[in-house]
Amino acid sequence: MTSIQFLKPDPSILARRDDIVSSLRSVLPDEAVVSDPVQLRAFETDGFTAYRRLPLAVVLPSSTEEVAAVMEALARQKVPVVPRGAGTSLCGGAIPQEDAVIVSLTRMSRILELDYPNRLARVEAGVTNLSISEAVSADGFFYAPDPSSQLACTIGGNIAMNSGGAHCLKYGVTTNNLLGVTMVLYDGTVIRLGEGELDPAGLDLLGLVCGSEGQLGLVTEAIVRLIAKPAGAQPVLFGFASSEKAGDCVADIIAAGIIPVAIEFMDKEAIAICEAFAKAGYPLDAEALLIVEVEGSDKEMADQLGRIVEIARRHDVQTIKESQSATEAALIWKGRKSAFGATGRVADYICMDGTVPLSQLAYVLKETGEIVKRYGLRAANVFHAGDGNMHPLILYDVNDPVKRQKAEDAGNDILRLCVDAGGCLTGEHGVGIEKRDLMTHQYNDTDLDQMKAVRAAFDPEWILNPSKVFPLEGRGETDGGKASADPDTRPSPMEAAE
Repeated sequence: MTSIQFLKPDPSILARRDDIVSSLRSVLPDEAVVSDPVQLRAFETDGFTAYRRLPLAVVLPSSTEEVAAVMEALARQKVPVVPRGAGTSLCGGAIPQEDAVIVSLTRMSRILELDYPNRLARVEAGVTNLSISEAVSADGFFYAPDPSSQLACTIGGNIAMNSGGAHCLKYGVTTNNLLGVTMVLYDGTVIRLGEGELDPAGLDLLGLVCGSEGQLGLVTEAIVRLIAKPAGAQPVLFGFASSEKAGDCVADIIAAGIIPVAIEFMDKEAIAICEAFAKAGYPLDAEALLIVEVEGSDKEMADQLGRIVEIARRHDVQTIKESQSATEAALIWKGRKSAFGATGRVADYICMDGTVPLSQLAYVLKETGEIVKRYGLRAANVFHAGDGNMHPLILYDVNDPVKRQKAEDAGNDILRLCVDAGGCLTGEHGVGIEKRDLMTHQYNDTDLDQMKAVRAAFDPEWILNPSKVFPLEGRGETDGGKASADPDTRPSPMEAAE
């Protein structure tokens, strides 16, 4: 039995599979509808690979109009929908269920407009994060959010999870760089929120959509903010004798009013893994490493670095290595950006995503080590230290059910620790299925009821991504045990809002 449950498939939907697929083929070209079980295997999981389900079908629309036609057809038949981008979600946000159709937006990959006078770009949801910066780099601009998966992850998925990245300490996460969306609702209705304004009038519906994990609608287009490139940028490595000293150094840098572009953390385990892969020159004798990047003119960078070095020395810094060329700078970031992939060469892992106040960073790091040790596991810590967004990678063997359970239990204990320390369950990965049953640890019933009421206002039938975010208790039968006495049911609009 798996420890994370899914809603049991609706047998009436499974029985109508051929009719549902036929209805999809009536609104899309044949090649845009995938129903062969072998081909469906490519969509059975996402970055949270410990869990997988085969979807009922997959559709690959090429336009907002096609997405709308698909949603209208599926809404008439009350078929659940799982939106999907590149499938890089680390919380299981794009894992399907057997009675659901995946709507994959990867074919919608065009950059529609570049508007430099207003510093914005209009793109389709399937555009990769990195391709925006590549498209505007020669003209002196970039797109700030930069998740480690930016080479593969798409803007639609970034919006669903409110993704961040190393350089978001200064520039903010996706919601701070999103100026508008085109979104298809559960019944095929197309709406537009925001027209490129930095601060539009009225209710902040755009902020509501960003981070909603595909439960309010399918974003098909986005207007994103472009930022002018700085005059220069320089990353610096700092090696410390302990994780606690590195954590305290981060807190003091921010407390001093210094906001670098990025402050990234690695512990000894992560340093060894990343150095073996990238050969970046990381100090292997250090117990913890900080990558601090500053930007601006030469004078501005020298001033910031001088103040940061002074603070680091107060915390017994052992190594200070300033990049001396573009090549060295690229290597420093190659190690950090490759951390997840490099760790995957060593072992299977679960990547956590709790966020804590900077004043609690050293304490939470110490307690995280104790938690992992109690379960007899190893962890590599690599994360965005500047905003307290922790990413402990808990190493285990996915083929060993006992170790997998221990890894999940350790991860849940770490997330509870983050909440108890004044933080939250997720900083940028989302809730998905991974943190769904921990929502009650951070939120009370009133909080969750309000969230459900908002969700039901957009999707009264609970068609969109129904197994995600909210605990399944009271929502029907699961594949591993009953969540209520009423089998094979989904909440009515009123139940969803109550």
